[in-house]
Amino acid sequence: MNIYVSNLSFNVEEGDLKELFTSFGEVSSVKIIKDRETGRSRGFGFVEMEDGLSGQNAITSLDQSSLQGRNISVTKARPKEESGQGNFGGGGYGKKNDYSKKW
Repeated sequence: MNIYVSNLSFNVEEGDLKELFTSFGEVSSVKIIKDRETGRSRGFGFVEMEDGLSGQNAITSLDQSSLQGRNISVTKARPKEESGQGNFGGGGYGKKNDYSKKW
């Protein structure tokens, strides 16, 4: 089960999350999302747990709990949605342009 954790303190590290979630079951992976340019935490991350029941218990128990002085939000992660932006720069290909009616 993939779990989304938000409202993290910028000081929380992946080991901190793993330790927190391990009390509910086996943790497969932990990833805190970081800013590409600064390398600083963006305040959210993902925890992957082996067992769905353990993951659900972790969500129920940890949602709105305090971690390093902040109340974290813990929910089941949603699948990544397709962005739908495959034309790389636009240019209007495949679209009807209003100016084409002037000719």
